[in-house]
Amino acid sequence: MNSVVKLLAIAFLFTLGCKQEKNAQDQAKNADESAIKSQETSSPAIEIHPVEHATAVLKWGKVTLYIDPVGGAETFTGYPSPDLILITDIHGDHLSVETLENLDTAGAKIIVPQAVADKMPEKFTPQLDVLNNGDSKERFGVLVEAIPMYNLREEARNFHVKGRGNGYVITLGNERLYFSGDTEDIPEMRALENIDKAFICMNLPYTMTVDRAADAVLAFKPEQVYPYHYRGRPEVSNVSRFAELIRENDPDIEVVQLDWYPSDPF
Repeated sequence: MNSVVKLLAIAFLFTLGCKQEKNAQDQAKNADESAIKSQETSSPAIEIHPVEHATAVLKWGKVTLYIDPVGGAETFTGYPSPDLILITDIHGDHLSVETLENLDTAGAKIIVPQAVADKMPEKFTPQLDVLNNGDSKERFGVLVEAIPMYNLREEARNFHVKGRGNGYVITLGNERLYFSGDTEDIPEMRALENIDKAFICMNLPYTMTVDRAADAVLAFKPEQVYPYHYRGRPEVSNVSRFAELIRENDPDIEVVQLDWYPSDPF
C-alpha cells in the first residue's frame, strides 16, 4: 500500500512539475511576444517646427528632416544639422541653392525631383536621390514616396506642370505625413490613404482656393490637417474658413494651425 501511495505521489509531483514548466514557458513566450509587439509599435514622437511658408523642420528621434529649406542658413540656427532634405520644386520658395550651400549638409541625403537636380551644383550630386512621381526611397529609416503635384486650372497650368515637382508622403515609424508642395486638388491627392498628418497648400494664383483645399482633404480624410503655404499675392488665404469647412463637414479631422509666418506683422 505504501508503495502505491509513493508511486501516486511521484506521479502527482511529476505532473505538477510539467504543468509549472509549461506555464513558465507560456509566460516567457507571452513576454517575448509582448516585447516584440511593443518594439514594433513604439516610435519616437514627431516634432514639427514650422519655419516659414513651405519650409519646415521635422525631428524624429535622432533623425532631422528639412522640408524645402530656404531663407538662408541663419534661419535654421538652433536646429540640428539635417540628415534628410526634401525639396518639392524649382521655385524660390522651395529651392534655395544659396541656403543649401551655407548649411551643414555634409551628412545629409537630399531627395529631389529631376528638375531640381538639374539646378543643383555638381558638388551635391553624390548626396542626391532623384525621385520621379511614384518613386520611393528609404533613408535613415524614413520611407519617402514622391506624389504628383500640379495645377488643374487652365490659367495656372504653366505654374506647376505635371511631372516636374513632387509632393511627398513621409513614413516616420507608425505615422504617415503628406506635404502637398504646390498643387491643386488633384486626383492623386484625393486618392491618398492612411495619412496621419497632411500639410496642405492654399494660395492663389499658384495653387488652389481654400474651398478646393478643404474639399480635397474631406476626400482623403487624414487624421490631422495642417494648413501651410497660404500666403498669396497680395493676400493671405482665409485659413479660418478652411478650418470651419473641415469641422462642419467632418469633425473627426483635426485642424492644426501653426504659425507659418512668424515675421508677419498681421
